[in-house]
Amino acid sequence: MNHPAHKTPLNGLTYEQLVELCHRIGVKPVHAERLLASIFRRYNTDIGAITELPAALRNYLSECTSIFVPECTASQQAADGTQKLLLGMPDGKEVETVLIQGSGRLTQCISTQVGCAVGCTFCLTATAGLTRNLSAAEMVSEVFAGQHISGRKVRNLVLMGMGEPLHNYNAVAQFVRIATDPKGMAFSPNRVTLSTSGLVPAMYRMIDDELPCNLAVSLNATTDAVRERIMPINRKYPIAALMKAVRAYITARGNKRVLIEYVLLAGVNDSADDAVRLCELLDGLDCTVNLLPFNPFPGSDFKRPDDAIVTAFRSALASAGKVVVVRESKGREISAACGQLKTETKQQHLRTGG
Repeated sequence: MNHPAHKTPLNGLTYEQLVELCHRIGVKPVHAERLLASIFRRYNTDIGAITELPAALRNYLSECTSIFVPECTASQQAADGTQKLLLGMPDGKEVETVLIQGSGRLTQCISTQVGCAVGCTFCLTATAGLTRNLSAAEMVSEVFAGQHISGRKVRNLVLMGMGEPLHNYNAVAQFVRIATDPKGMAFSPNRVTLSTSGLVPAMYRMIDDELPCNLAVSLNATTDAVRERIMPINRKYPIAALMKAVRAYITARGNKRVLIEYVLLAGVNDSADDAVRLCELLDGLDCTVNLLPFNPFPGSDFKRPDDAIVTAFRSALASAGKVVVVRESKGREISAACGQLKTETKQQHLRTGG
């Protein structure tokens, strides 16, 4: 569906904003709730077909608003059911979203930016830099597209796709509130997870705003020297400041468990000493550690550790009483690295003149 620049994207508005819109038009605010139910729970993208709304409201919505559903410009599906989709946004920019099959549930990985400015050296998305932020409506539209293409209801949302969510704080916060509003998309806050590379001031803002979602922190190193090399953001917000923010978040949220993500890079951060230091950093912290053996992509300087190294690292953490899970990348045979489908599609277009 077209998304004219002069029209307000309806699927990016909160309940409170729709109530205000109803007041402005002169209709009862109860219609805001009916509108949300139709858009977010019945996924109705044809405003004119929402017959339970008064004609004055339908006419205004048809003339002044739009509901954007992105075009899927490329897709791949793995043997394990994982689907990776490349979605075209209103200005022609493309982002990736991933549908991950689980036991009785479907998890969707949401992009929050076109590209990324953080510059993590093990991330393919970082090689392209940042083009722009996504709007809340565009993030909602990723969910619309995922559910439409899969034919299943998404149960979990993880903001771990392209981009650093906290670099796009306002739009991401708007999306999280729409996603978790019982009148809106009605996701449980426990089923929405925001992942950050460590933008410390925005983490404290999450605390102050009581943003209704889980927090995941991409740590990936146990010394500042290594983390600065693979994650330049550490030069501004070193490990000590990051872990202080994590502890503040856990305390403020009533000891809510945080997810610590740790990408294992062969010979870089996977030693026995790293395991010991990681246990020390997480001492007394209510967290789950996700170990992610690196998923190589063409041109990368990093390699995946041997399985024995991964097992030894996990065992060291478990022996110290840490809750630790080894997460194998889903869909490893389908351009699974973040940004890889977009990169491959762009290269193919260049080769074919498309």
